[in-house]
Amino acid sequence: MSSPTPPGSFADIRALIANLPGPDEAARAAVRSREPQLTKPAGALGRLEGIAEWLATWQARHPPSVDHPRVAVFAGNHGISALGVSAYPASVTGEMVKNFVDGGAAINQICRTVNADLRVYEMALDAPTADFTKAAALSEEVCVQALAYGMMAVEPGVDLLCVGEMGIGNTTAAAAVACALFGGDTNDWVGPGTGVTGDQLILKQKVVAAGLARHRDFLSDPLQVLSRLGGHEFAGIAGAVLAARLAHVPVLLDGFTSTVAASVLESLKPGLLDHCLVGHLSKESGHSRICRHIQKAPLLDLSMRLGEGTGAALAIGIVRAAAACHNGMATFVDAGVATKID
Repeated sequence: MSSPTPPGSFADIRALIANLPGPDEAARAAVRSREPQLTKPAGALGRLEGIAEWLATWQARHPPSVDHPRVAVFAGNHGISALGVSAYPASVTGEMVKNFVDGGAAINQICRTVNADLRVYEMALDAPTADFTKAAALSEEVCVQALAYGMMAVEPGVDLLCVGEMGIGNTTAAAAVACALFGGDTNDWVGPGTGVTGDQLILKQKVVAAGLARHRDFLSDPLQVLSRLGGHEFAGIAGAVLAARLAHVPVLLDGFTSTVAASVLESLKPGLLDHCLVGHLSKESGHSRICRHIQKAPLLDLSMRLGEGTGAALAIGIVRAAAACHNGMATFVDAGVATKID
């Protein structure tokens, strides 16, 4: 499939979303035809069976496979970090990007372990978003540019995409975006992030509430929510997820921030995240809540809350195993095994 024309406005994004490819029913049917023939009781592999079907359906091919997974980590800075909502200064974003490039972060080790391609997308670290308690975090123009940049992560040959993030202050932005999209009490969405507690956590809650109040007249539109309360890396993730749908590439979402960023798309068009699974359940308090809203059960629960795409990358092994079992197991006929006792 040829690459879509880069969007230049929110109207262009809406036009892309209106014409997305759906599931490949022939690939789905092929999985459903083969699965009952495999040498196991029906349903014995549990979620692995559904994962194999999901993978084939959204890769639009049977048999499914994971030969060239990519982990895309989007990094951006937030103006609200100057308000003291994080345990770390904004400079850490750039320092961690360098750590990714040098191979010293957790995500580097996990990508080596699962044989995944890691790409880090540095997004205007010297030009952080505006403080959303005072103005829109991003203008429409800058937000669309970030969306378009994120779409570049889906290159020919990639057959599974994991999306992650790095950005001091972004769990505050994620809480604001999630509350704007799905409602509820702000305190239900605000978690410790990098480890804030006590008065600093209360400050974080107040910052989220102030941002929501500031932009309340615009929050019925998910794209306005993205630009006014989100950040460069949020838009980058949304762009990557959208491009993956267009290119028939299944997606594994990482933790709280990544899932919230992708949920902007689901809010624009229910079902847009059908080609996505959530790789793991983050310990960040709002993640289980957002997963319930988008009706996705994470594949892993390892009490992680690092970000960087780490949980999604770990789940690559689960998806590979699902494909391997579906493709490689003998059928009852092949193995000469009786299907049932008469």
